[in-house]
Amino acid sequence: MTPARMAIVAVALVASVVLALFVHGLFARPKPAPAVVAAAPAPPMTRVLVAKTDLGVGDRLSADNITWQSWPAATLNAAYITDGQTAAPPTQGLDTSLSKARTAVGDLTSGGGPKLQAMIGDIVREPIYTGQPITAKMIIHSGDSSYMAVRLPSGMRAISLPINVESGAGGFIQPGDRIDVLSTHADNNKNGNGGMITETVLSNALVLAIDQRTDQPKTGATVLGATVTLEVPQESATAVARARSQGGLTLALRSYADMAGHTTASTDDSHSIRIFKGGTPAETVSAP
Repeated sequence: MTPARMAIVAVALVASVVLALFVHGLFARPKPAPAVVAAAPAPPMTRVLVAKTDLGVGDRLSADNITWQSWPAATLNAAYITDGQTAAPPTQGLDTSLSKARTAVGDLTSGGGPKLQAMIGDIVREPIYTGQPITAKMIIHSGDSSYMAVRLPSGMRAISLPINVESGAGGFIQPGDRIDVLSTHADNNKNGNGGMITETVLSNALVLAIDQRTDQPKTGATVLGATVTLEVPQESATAVARARSQGGLTLALRSYADMAGHTTASTDDSHSIRIFKGGTPAETVSAP
């Protein structure tokens, strides 16, 4: 090998070593540690009452359609219904899980707490959508004066009738039951014989209230009152009012098995009547 070639090989060898050292230093250089960003403190939270499902006008609030939802206290609207507690949520994962578990157990044992329980049975005044916070103006408490107007479906009317233990199935008629209204009065038809007749004025009518009570009593209890308020179709209100003026009303309690269907009223065109003579039923005829 000539001296020139040896010089070229030596230069190439040196260049290779220098290049290898440069590449090694480039990739072995330690990477800078990522900057640590301090986490912002968790904002104070509270819980607001929201709808679990879409609620329409006239719907009753229940534990199945309302619930508590966490809400930042800083953005809380004063009109929202809260559970009255405000706290900063835990920052650690385990602490967060334990806090949620304690809250869930508390809600389960207390039925959502006294504030939620106080809302059960209230009536929706305007539509509320799933997840929407509930405000006081959206609902009506059962004791409010406009409660019954919201409770009535469109096309129905509330009408009251006198009631006592004898005419009200022994006091076993309660709010929420279905009844038939019977009227016993003198037979004033031209072809009548002056006896007494009994006719069904209203069938399958819903009992809205006994006096001012609209809720169902506890199991086995009875609600005795002087007035029963019924839900009747608009076109039947006149017939019921006429029967009330005649007196002699009897309310017949319907079986739960016979509650299906709509409320119906007798017509002025034709109805079956039972004629009484001396307090004894004599015959049943079809009156024109």
